[in-house]
Amino acid sequence: MIGSLDWRALAMGMGFALMWSSAFTSARIIVADAPPLYSLSLRFLISGLIGVAIARALGQSWTLTAGQWRAVVVFGIAQNALYLGLNFVAMQTIEASLAAIIASTMPLMVGLASWLILRERLRPLGVAGLVAGFVGVGLIMGARLGDGVDMLGVALCVLGVMSLTIATMAVRGASGAGGNLLMIVGMQMLVGSAVLIVPAMVFEVPEVTWTWRLVGAFSYTVLVPGLAATWVWFALVGRIGAVRAASFHFLNPFFGVAVAALLLGEALGAMDVVGVLVIMAGILAVQRARMA
Repeated sequence: MIGSLDWRALAMGMGFALMWSSAFTSARIIVADAPPLYSLSLRFLISGLIGVAIARALGQSWTLTAGQWRAVVVFGIAQNALYLGLNFVAMQTIEASLAAIIASTMPLMVGLASWLILRERLRPLGVAGLVAGFVGVGLIMGARLGDGVDMLGVALCVLGVMSLTIATMAVRGASGAGGNLLMIVGMQMLVGSAVLIVPAMVFEVPEVTWTWRLVGAFSYTVLVPGLAATWVWFALVGRIGAVRAASFHFLNPFFGVAVAALLLGEALGAMDVVGVLVIMAGILAVQRARMA
């Protein structure tokens, strides 16, 4: 995989994986002091306005293609509102490292759905990768269940990654053509903000414990995982294609648990380490098989 990529694409892929994975740690910090849905809606509102303003300053147009509008709506709802909304709620009760591990199975779920539903041909390497990836998840979940993990939080994370999988398959390639990349990113954020504010007002009380830790985590989430990572992802897809870009997801389990352990002090057991390595190998195998 790496040998066939240029150095700029390699740097973009590594940067995206680190930014994407770090979002779980910053989210865990945010939901400790603020309501998750209100926080996420505000994050998307700020990120979206910044993205649209920068896009207009760069001369990008409000006029999008039909495929781009579809990507804006589908990703705004399925990725920003459902996937991240469910993860933010879940991380009130489960650790950031576990949420990151569950979310990192998205390439495996896309590969499985493409094989079973869309009847895409998958080489034996890909089948082995699917098996290995889900075995790795099973190893981690087995160890965590013994430690009394909150199953409702796990279920919310699983529903979230299923939503992201459906969105990814629904708009494959839809947003890559026609330019206006940053405008698309900003509009997606605004759609997510508008969708999330409704359940926030229904189910949450807007009470916040203001700390510098919360302000720092929220600012980081708005600018880095929220805006920069999304822009880098679409730019990377436009540069090397969706399947090759998705190969960098194999780094997410490692980065996710490493950042959580470093900044939050979350403990890692031997089975967690083994499971992460198996998941990484499985994701890489699936993506290499699909590239072929």
